[in-house]
Amino acid sequence: MSECCGCGKTMDVAAMQADQRRVLRVVLCINLVTFVMMMFAAWRSHSSSLLSGSLDNLGDALTYAISLAVVGASTRKKAKVAFFKGLLILGAAVTVGVQISWRLVNPAVPVFEAMGIAAALNLLANGLCLWLLTPHRTGDVNMASAWECSRNDIFEGGAVLLAAALVWLFGAGWPDLLIAAALLLMFLRSSARVLRASLRELRVHTAKHMDSATK
Repeated sequence: MSECCGCGKTMDVAAMQADQRRVLRVVLCINLVTFVMMMFAAWRSHSSSLLSGSLDNLGDALTYAISLAVVGASTRKKAKVAFFKGLLILGAAVTVGVQISWRLVNPAVPVFEAMGIAAALNLLANGLCLWLLTPHRTGDVNMASAWECSRNDIFEGGAVLLAAALVWLFGAGWPDLLIAAALLLMFLRSSARVLRASLRELRVHTAKHMDSATK
């Protein structure tokens, strides 16, 4: 009996990690598909908010790929990866800011039909991703940051859908820029949360390592 001590716990951890990998593979594929769809729709509709959504999906795909690579890794490595994810979100925010600036200089009225269809499909896909990731959101900093990205996608999808409706209602391009600016702020806040969480994990790990070294 003593030889099996801890076997159940080991099997539980292995099963959890296998489930995390399976979920991350699925949401990775979903985000790659939606990135291509959103990028094409953004190009066809001249929409800044759709472009921000497509870049967000690309960033999420990279995030999920990185998360998949570190399932089962040490807490310190996961915290470092989470920090990198925060930088990816920050990079998406900067890109959206540049696009908004360019569109202010080169105004255009987006094609609301393309915006609405792409945003609706993207929102459905994002809802599926969030549903898949929600059971794992408290597992560790790696999965928590992946869930954070997916939650952002829900707000982003709804916001772009709202932008399409407002463009149709007013027949102008300013709602698209307004929603893009709101998404920019959301990206900045999300990046700050992920970066703070990862830095906190790194500080805790460093403190524990120093305590063990002095004993």
